[in-house]
Amino acid sequence: MNETPAHLEHRILLRTATSKDALMASAVLERASFVPHPCSDMADLLTELRRGAGAILVAEEVLVEPALGQLTEALAAQPPWSDVPLVVLARQGADSRAIVHVMDAFVNVTVIERPMRVASLVSAVRTALRARRRQYELRGLLDGLREADQRKTEFLATLAHELRNPLAPISTALSLLARKKPAPEEAERYYELMGRQVDHMVRLVNDLMEVSRITRGKIDLRVAPVRLDEVLGDAIEVSRPLVEGAGHTLAIDLPSEPLVVPGDGVRLTQVFANLLNNAAKYTPAGGQVRVSAREQGGQALVEVSDTGVGLAQEMLESIFDMFVQVSGTSKAAQGGLGIGLTLVKNLVGLHGGNVEARSDGLGQGATFSVRLPLARSAGVRLSAAADAQANVAIAGTVLVVDDNRDAADSLAELLRSLGATAWVAYGGEEALELARAQAPDLAVLDIGMPGMDGCELARQLRALPAGKGIRLVALTGWGQQGDKERIAAAGFDHHLIKPLQVADLLALA
Repeated sequence: MNETPAHLEHRILLRTATSKDALMASAVLERASFVPHPCSDMADLLTELRRGAGAILVAEEVLVEPALGQLTEALAAQPPWSDVPLVVLARQGADSRAIVHVMDAFVNVTVIERPMRVASLVSAVRTALRARRRQYELRGLLDGLREADQRKTEFLATLAHELRNPLAPISTALSLLARKKPAPEEAERYYELMGRQVDHMVRLVNDLMEVSRITRGKIDLRVAPVRLDEVLGDAIEVSRPLVEGAGHTLAIDLPSEPLVVPGDGVRLTQVFANLLNNAAKYTPAGGQVRVSAREQGGQALVEVSDTGVGLAQEMLESIFDMFVQVSGTSKAAQGGLGIGLTLVKNLVGLHGGNVEARSDGLGQGATFSVRLPLARSAGVRLSAAADAQANVAIAGTVLVVDDNRDAADSLAELLRSLGATAWVAYGGEEALELARAQAPDLAVLDIGMPGMDGCELARQLRALPAGKGIRLVALTGWGQQGDKERIAAAGFDHHLIKPLQVADLLALA
């Protein structure tokens, strides 16, 4: 008989008084579809117990020293999740010293007096195995929790590392600007450097927020008929710096007739940009990346392939799980958290599609296939490509309130450069005084300030004689659904997330 680990864990280990009793008990258990395993002595039983067992069936006669002490010691040494059921076949009366010891020493024990009915034995063993299966479920849960905890620990270590990486060049650039005081044309490259690094940090944080929102179902798709060729074109533009920077050859194979799918164009662009970024990151310099799309089985099939590091077979499913990273590829990742594929899987799922990974093994490259439902009507009207451009200037007066002086001063300076008249306050009371004196058209408020927070300040601003006419904008790092509801209830008109994107503010002006 093939004794797999699962098979071993459901055996009934038998230690009876005689070999004849073992044969009889085995026959009864086999007829009830159990898996008996007779043991020659207590040492044999304990050896088999270490290999795996669903329950132990012993006769009272064998529970004598030193065997009884050995069994007691072995059962006491079980892992926390385990409590192997023990069924004891006792002589009539069930009041011997051995039985009393067993009842005192073990919790998960069943005593059956002889002579016994076969149905009673089968029922006791079935109950024991049912309890043992629950223990195995608990073991699986604990193993899963330990693995998840380990993944989170590794993830947080990676997050700390990746957030420090862009901080180093930013700090260096600031030191150089302070020490050298370069001319504007020379300083420009330092500003560009800091801008790139800030964008990188924003991307890392945004990825975390996206995963949180998607996995909790807190994301709304703006579904409209979209052309996959346009989505893929946008994704390629996003990923082109990575692809070209690594010297990869990019091949594109799209059908002559456009494939139209119902979806959110921005989110689908995010899906394919993530896949292209991964292909570029995990492919050695000078490799090949290929994007293809076609109709298959009434669905749109998009494949992103590369000639990179590949995937082991056991990783093909788990690679989409949160906190999972491919072993040995941290250097190739070039500044990512390993959560991009989790975003991909969830976003594709929200579109009614699915994604899968294929690879012939490590070093053999990988292919990610995304299947999406096609729009029902090929002639359906497509949405406009883009909204109108936002104004490039802000007119009127603006009050900026933030206890972080650098954040407040820099935002006010930016607003002034865009044509606004801006005042700065670093706390609630100061902001109220300025608002009474200047009656601003727009107020941009931080939320998490000491003393009077942004929500309380918003309520007090609204209570001023001219307060109803002020447009209130919350600029904060708090972006969960509960935060949005709390901020809206305080009287804010708009909610922007730090760091501020100038286009978002311009769109409100």
